[in-house]
Amino acid sequence: MTISQRAKVHEVGYDVVPSMRARELLRGAYDTHVHVAPDVVQRKIDDVSLARELQRLGMDGVVLKSHYGSTAERAAVVRAAVPSVQTLGAIALNRAVGGINPLAVEIAAREGARTVWMPTVDAVNEAQEREAPPGAKVPVWVRLQLELRQRGLEIEPVPVVDADGRVLPETREVLALIARHGMLLATGHLGREEIFAVVDAALEEGVGEIVITHPDFPSQNLSIDDQHALARRGAVLERCFTTPHTGKISWEQWIDAIRATGAASSVLSTDLGQVFNPPVQDGMGLMVDRLLAAGFRDDELHAMAVVNSRRVAGAEPW
Repeated sequence: MTISQRAKVHEVGYDVVPSMRARELLRGAYDTHVHVAPDVVQRKIDDVSLARELQRLGMDGVVLKSHYGSTAERAAVVRAAVPSVQTLGAIALNRAVGGINPLAVEIAAREGARTVWMPTVDAVNEAQEREAPPGAKVPVWVRLQLELRQRGLEIEPVPVVDADGRVLPETREVLALIARHGMLLATGHLGREEIFAVVDAALEEGVGEIVITHPDFPSQNLSIDDQHALARRGAVLERCFTTPHTGKISWEQWIDAIRATGAASSVLSTDLGQVFNPPVQDGMGLMVDRLLAAGFRDDELHAMAVVNSRRVAGAEPW
């Protein structure tokens, strides 16, 4: 079966696995955006099992993401259990950790966290998602938000800028901490204007590495011109498997955006872990097969999947 045929089969089922060529191209790669157990919602795989799968496949590491708490401590446990895979922790600045909370970032940094995500599920930009009518099909995190609301726990959105679009003092303090500890800033689910304001402030505060979280995602939906502008600022554009796989955009749109902005400015990650999606350990390979079928060269894939993923993870060059 050809790569393009495999990609078509994947549209209707999860029994397709990445090609051996894709697996080889992923040696040394990191998946820098996964949602795995333990978590407050059901996940496809637990973190230790995922690390063992990545070890088997020759990948070098993973960054654990939770919308609700720091994963730095558990990452250290996973590293002890599977030392050949560099499992890294992170923190997302949602209401569960106090929102834009400098203390939470400082503690996470001291525990070894690599990534700080700006608000995701509690971003002001995502507030409209919580107004889904009863019975509507919503993402798992929206379902949790609605369940908490029904139990009397209303979660206020977390702002990062004021009414005039200026970065809040606490946001700037968090950015300074990210810079001081050499952590990675990821923009989470911020909207366009917030993204530009935070990225510019991060550069002013000396943040060294910035990722624009899934710029193709509908709630971000950054234009190609916007993506170019952010790449010129030194940010890396994250290309997640779940965005086209779940139909938020088409695979053609996703591939066209990579072509337009260039492989050197993009990093592949999966954003996988949802129970209804393919196995987390297959996501990177399935993306590589899609890109191979679209005509991308091995060196371009190596740049996105290995060179840039290691940069995002803060790992030594491959």
